[in-house]
Amino acid sequence: MTFTLAIVGRPNVGKSTLFNRLVGKKLALVDDQPGVTRDLREGAGRLGDLRFIVIDSAGLEMAEDDSLQGRMRRLTERAVDEADICLFVVDARLGITAADEYFAEILRRRAKHVIVAANKSEGRAGEAGAMEAYALGLGEPLRISAEHGEGMDDLYRVLMPLADQIEADRPAPIEAVTDLDISEAEAESGEGAEDWRPTEARPLQLAVIGRPNAGKSTLINKILGQDRLLTGPEAGITRDSISVTTEFMGTHMRIFDTAGMRKRARVTEKLEKLSVADGLRAVRFAEVVVVLLDVEIPFETQDLRIADFAETEGRAVVIAVNKWDTEDDKSHKLNEMRASFEKLLPQLRGAPLVTVSAKTGKGLDRLHNAVIKAHEVWNRRVPTARLNQWLGAMTESHPPPAPGGRRIRLRYMTQVKTRPPAFIVKSTHTDQIPTSYQRYLINGLRADFDMPGTPIRLFFRDQGGENPFKAKATKIVQSGALSKHKNRQKPKGS
Repeated sequence: MTFTLAIVGRPNVGKSTLFNRLVGKKLALVDDQPGVTRDLREGAGRLGDLRFIVIDSAGLEMAEDDSLQGRMRRLTERAVDEADICLFVVDARLGITAADEYFAEILRRRAKHVIVAANKSEGRAGEAGAMEAYALGLGEPLRISAEHGEGMDDLYRVLMPLADQIEADRPAPIEAVTDLDISEAEAESGEGAEDWRPTEARPLQLAVIGRPNAGKSTLINKILGQDRLLTGPEAGITRDSISVTTEFMGTHMRIFDTAGMRKRARVTEKLEKLSVADGLRAVRFAEVVVVLLDVEIPFETQDLRIADFAETEGRAVVIAVNKWDTEDDKSHKLNEMRASFEKLLPQLRGAPLVTVSAKTGKGLDRLHNAVIKAHEVWNRRVPTARLNQWLGAMTESHPPPAPGGRRIRLRYMTQVKTRPPAFIVKSTHTDQIPTSYQRYLINGLRADFDMPGTPIRLFFRDQGGENPFKAKATKIVQSGALSKHKNRQKPKGS
């Protein structure tokens, strides 16, 4: 049983708090100041045995122009049109305002089903406001407290019959027909199947990060083919890390739009700190990170810090340069950026650098191919036999140093994990291996096993100079000595 529940209402009535309550996680940013939420945030809601999609919307503003508030309102109205049920939240402590009555009239015309929830009703302070909500003419209001979880059982009782009605009215799904057919043995063998490849059930996790006003939301809207995220000329529109699921050129992806990240010294407001922290959390959840640059001011210090953070977190990185349609001398600019990239981000040597235009959609095919390639490399596994053959050739070509006359021997190498690729080398005197030789091995892995750009983790484990068969040989010698000793103790003639 699945339906869509949109939470709507004036700013600062507790919509995001209620959203977090229904999804069971603190996904939406919550603050005392009004207007924190600007985009539509979706989550998997759960209330008893009900499972549904819940949408947190921006506060409804009485603005109809092209201002930021007007664009936020139109985005919320679209959520009202598409939702199965609208949960209209009012503030029971402030009572019903003229704005509430105005928006109640909009919901009466546009929404399929409306439930009125008088939030902040705990205690006596909200009794009068909850009673005033009857005047909206949208049915009996529910007295709830999103912060304390009160009234959730009443909400469940109201949602249950509506969910049953929506399920009954929904047309039956059309069975898919295909000309392809495979035997049961072929289906069970799974030959050639690779679990890491994106599927509809497990899409590729992609985060788009960058400085404010780089065009992150515009780029994602172009990928989606609709104005799903709030955009505009103002910098810093996006506050929450919004995730959307889509099929990008045949690849199932979950894309995270993040707030613009400024220099830490410039981030002073609590809300912006929360937004940046939410964006950093999205990077940790992602598999591939697209660092979006502005072609007019690429590779600023903040861009380098953002890219370095993604690499430090072990994520596959793609560098995308936006607003490419505004550049006149494209070939010269591209060569200049490639040189700067190699110089300023040596830890991401070989990572894809693509040019795009979020406004026109030019270069989206290159971006898709770069993301898929980076994801594939991030999941690459190299057989142990090939690694040890390669290690022998590398040490023969360039032997490790011998500090203090003690020769370092690299004895054995294996890959211990992927996402990102991580390798262990058994060696002697691991504390004496210089950083330059570690870089030599990592660069060799990138070049010889086609792993450009992805973070590579290389660990050295001290094996020492002991013979691995020493314990076994000692055991055999001791066993032989014990046998001789027993033979000497036997009496003659026995």
